[in-house]
Amino acid sequence: MAKEKKGFFKEFKEFITKGNIVDMAVGVIIGGAFGKIVSSLVSDIVTPLISLALGKANFSQLFVLLQQPEAGTEIPKTIEKAQELGLATLNYGAFIQTIIDFVIIALCIFLMLKAIMKAKKLAEKAKKKEEEDKAAEPAPEPEPSEEVLLLREIRDSLKDKKE
Repeated sequence: MAKEKKGFFKEFKEFITKGNIVDMAVGVIIGGAFGKIVSSLVSDIVTPLISLALGKANFSQLFVLLQQPEAGTEIPKTIEKAQELGLATLNYGAFIQTIIDFVIIALCIFLMLKAIMKAKKLAEKAKKKEEEDKAAEPAPEPEPSEEVLLLREIRDSLKDKKE
């Protein structure tokens, strides 16, 4: 039994220390933080602009009463009031609001990813141009070998003797 536990813990330790698991954990954490940024963008910037354009951006209070209140009771105007009275409601507005939120969040993520990919492409293009420029420069002349140096020395000494 003790040997099984030791093997289990060793296997677990190997699992959690693998690079791809750590990378995945970092990705999940960053993804959570990015989700908060996108949610804030939607709720604090995009939704108010839509509200300004349409006059009403929050559809979550739209509902249909599935049963009528008792006689003499006022028809509720909010979901909360209807639920207080124990009435069944079909909350289609919340569904519409969720779809709108999803579309806006998906659009924001798409635009951010598109910008990141464009920046990445520009960086790769700049790197490729730099490599091409570097390749276009003439390579420095290699140092002459010992034989070439010796032959030059002989040539020079023969020229000196002729003069």
